[in-house]
Amino acid sequence: MDDKRIMLIHFLAALAYRTQKALRDAPLGFADFSAGNQIRTPHQLVRHMDSVLGYSRTFFLGGAYRPPVFTDFQSTIGHFHEIVADLSRLLEEGAELHTITSEVLLQGPFSDAMTHAGQLSLLRRLAGCPVPPENFIFAHISPTNLSPNQPFPASPDKEWPERLVPGL
Repeated sequence: MDDKRIMLIHFLAALAYRTQKALRDAPLGFADFSAGNQIRTPHQLVRHMDSVLGYSRTFFLGGAYRPPVFTDFQSTIGHFHEIVADLSRLLEEGAELHTITSEVLLQGPFSDAMTHAGQLSLLRRLAGCPVPPENFIFAHISPTNLSPNQPFPASPDKEWPERLVPGL
């Protein structure tokens, strides 16, 4: 396996980790939180992330991709992680990319999905339950774990000046 594919697989692992960090301990009802102005809810955002990554699979497999519609958020999250794992498998097995390069895969759908993981964190803050910060350099991110069961932060920030304090 070449260095580009190794990096793409690690990127997918980082995406799985950051997505779960944004979703871990989310308040009840967060899936349907609306920030207004036609902004996607967290449920819609994870489904969109599934769609973007499913689309990227078509550059390996051909065809088209439409993510399934799940009424419950946990099923949507689970399916997203299945797509992440399948992409990782395709990269690891050396499946041929058609019509795009590894660089375009990273700059397009992979980066788009990571942007949406950040949006999930922003929505948590807007919902009144911000995601605790950490130093991601020390995060236990592993290409062998692309599941929703991601490890807790290895180096959480002890100082958190932007923490929301009730009553202030």
